[in-house]
Amino acid sequence: MKTLLLFTVGFFGLVVSGWTQTQVIKGRILDAQADYPLIGATVTLVGCDPIKGGATDTEGYFRIENVAVGRQTLSVQYVGYKSITVPNVLVTAGKEVVLELRLEESVERLDEIVITSEADKDLPLNELAKVSARTFSLEEVTRFSGGRNDVARLATTFAGVSAPNDSRNDIVVRGNSPVGLLWRIEGIPIATTNHFATQGTTGGPVNALNTNLLRTSDFLTGAFPAEYGNANAAVFDVNFRNGNTDTYEFTGQVSAFSGVEFMAEGPIRQANNASFVASYRYGIASLAATGTTAVPYYQDFSFKINFGESKAGKFELFGLGGLSSIDFDGDKVEEDDLFANPNEDAYVDNQLGLVGLSHLLRINKTTFIKTAIGASTNFNEYLQDNLIKDAEDILIRKYRAVNSSTRENRYTLTSALNKKFNARWSLKAGALIERYEADLAVTDRDNRSDIPDNDGDEVPDYFITIRNIDDTYTLSQIFAQAENKLTDNLSITFGLHSQYLDYTKDFALEPRAAVSWQLSPGQRLSAAYGLHAQAVPTPVLFFEEQVAPGVYERTNQHLDFIKSHHYVLAYDRNFGTDWRLKTELYYQNLFDVPVESVPGSYSVLNEGADFVFNEEGSLVNEGTGTNYGVELTLEKFFSRGYYLLMTTSVYESKYKGSDGVERNTAFNNNVVYNLLFGKEWKFGAGGRNAWTFDTKLTTSGGKPYSPVDLEATRANAGREIRRDDIAFSERYDPYFRWDVKFGVRLNSKKRNVSHQFFVDLQNVTNRKNEFVRRYNEVTDAVDLVEQIGFFPDVMYRVQF
Repeated sequence: MKTLLLFTVGFFGLVVSGWTQTQVIKGRILDAQADYPLIGATVTLVGCDPIKGGATDTEGYFRIENVAVGRQTLSVQYVGYKSITVPNVLVTAGKEVVLELRLEESVERLDEIVITSEADKDLPLNELAKVSARTFSLEEVTRFSGGRNDVARLATTFAGVSAPNDSRNDIVVRGNSPVGLLWRIEGIPIATTNHFATQGTTGGPVNALNTNLLRTSDFLTGAFPAEYGNANAAVFDVNFRNGNTDTYEFTGQVSAFSGVEFMAEGPIRQANNASFVASYRYGIASLAATGTTAVPYYQDFSFKINFGESKAGKFELFGLGGLSSIDFDGDKVEEDDLFANPNEDAYVDNQLGLVGLSHLLRINKTTFIKTAIGASTNFNEYLQDNLIKDAEDILIRKYRAVNSSTRENRYTLTSALNKKFNARWSLKAGALIERYEADLAVTDRDNRSDIPDNDGDEVPDYFITIRNIDDTYTLSQIFAQAENKLTDNLSITFGLHSQYLDYTKDFALEPRAAVSWQLSPGQRLSAAYGLHAQAVPTPVLFFEEQVAPGVYERTNQHLDFIKSHHYVLAYDRNFGTDWRLKTELYYQNLFDVPVESVPGSYSVLNEGADFVFNEEGSLVNEGTGTNYGVELTLEKFFSRGYYLLMTTSVYESKYKGSDGVERNTAFNNNVVYNLLFGKEWKFGAGGRNAWTFDTKLTTSGGKPYSPVDLEATRANAGREIRRDDIAFSERYDPYFRWDVKFGVRLNSKKRNVSHQFFVDLQNVTNRKNEFVRRYNEVTDAVDLVEQIGFFPDVMYRVQF
């Protein structure tokens, strides 16, 4: 950490006085429904004297030169379309600003009139999402305190979203398990984007998704449109941006948490706007270790190649790859380690990857087809050796206790037709086919009382098979959704999604509908309904149960989709151009949830926020769940040098197992509150530099848990058993965390170089939030393990 600080402090000497450095703002203006270029749209800088701006060319491109660095506001107008104002465009000396903006055609169109109503700054990119949706940008990801440059951690600042664990980026949306989250990159579903992720989970300690490559993307938390399937909780619809088509640009970055990074981008062939962008990142092992004394190693690579436009259409190649590993030495592991046990040596190795090719073919001005093919992989190996020690803690022997090797490959084909019939009607319809290859081999003899020790050496005589699968299956999805804009202020969407899983022979038909009514220029009322279905997580579906000595069967392979009805009512109120109040009421009814075939409290709804799944077989689709609550968001968009975001979520999350008893889910915190504030102070000639301050305060109710049955655990050779009869009846203490970030943004006065530096002090009060109460083999007692305390993150970035 000291080396990193000394390295970055040297760059403060670049703050000098002089004339103001300028930069370029450029981009493209498109029709919101059909994505065709708008020729002659007017783009101007607001508040600039003399006026700067221009008109788009025959391909919809615009370019504004000699723009002063700092924050700027753009106004875009086009005859017959709703004008938009784009505030808070951050211009730096080291990188050109590239925008892709979309205008909505007015239904009540008058050919010679420019409609002056503004587009809302908070609306998602997907116009079919009328409720429970929000965009997030690169600047938001890097701006907020405590986010570690991670889009998943950024999402926890939004209403209805919480994080169950500081050491991982799992996100809980409206009381749903993190397993219910769908990740999509450029339209291709991917199992996870995280280093150290395990089979069936969506989160992990470190996100391999590089925020510097992100384009503004969508995050949806309920009743989402018909194009999204195989998800019950939320959707991260992520897109990579294109590289600069005119000039070569470079980014260097070093961070205590995310590591050392280098990124390059630039034109390939300027004649057809072909470009590339690529980034490599290597984790700084000793700095990234949080919650453990072990040293993690990870690296990742991301890229996107835009081959430009031609008569054959537009092709784009994109990819993401990551490698990670960590070894836990039992002799060096502390008793309160978040990930390991002092009586075990463990070795973890992970690989993830995605490569895809997309093709956009324009049939005519109002119709296009976008097709993508992709291949992804997610590999995890976990090896565990148990340590047998004497009374003096001297190692007598160790033996292999767990062998786990899981790999899931996916091959994806997706294609969608977009058709704009007129200003009122538009349609999107398509299909997605995913071919899965599952190769899972898990054997276990870790402190199992059900395995004999006939020779008395304290080592179980053989392994039990948990999963042993080498199989393939296909998930097919088809959807169609239409939008009818009855007036400029009233629109309805309706659609249908269907999916079929050939492995279980299960079919689901899911209607979706939404309505949005602009009551006045500053008020909007929206409502939505959706039936959603999701396949059972792979570790549950392929679990092998021992039905007789040495005989194992997949007793869960018949399980149908988990389904849920989503109902959402939303009210938005804007106060002026900068303030927004948003309230959402929601109700979610889950059914066909896998539970035990005999009376018990187990439910799949409680899986997914840890590295492993419970070993439960012979499950049936007879469980239910209910999530309902109210969310309040008060937001002051960045203007006048500051921003404010306050979110409050009050909710209930309940489930019923096969015993018919209603209980808290594992994620029923009842209340989550976030308060974020940020301020900038300009300095230097023309205000080209800025000091920055950001802070985030988070508090939530205590997380429910099932108490450990200490006597039963001792009788089970130390393998932990929890009280099934009073599952999730107790709570950890309420959660509290306060993060504070200080930074500076510098723009060279004579060169196109910019610098950014910040110190992010996470959990500044060193609050010891409770993480888990678990059985400790060393103390033979139930001990409390606490979450991560004070953790400083430091980052320096240079762009040129």
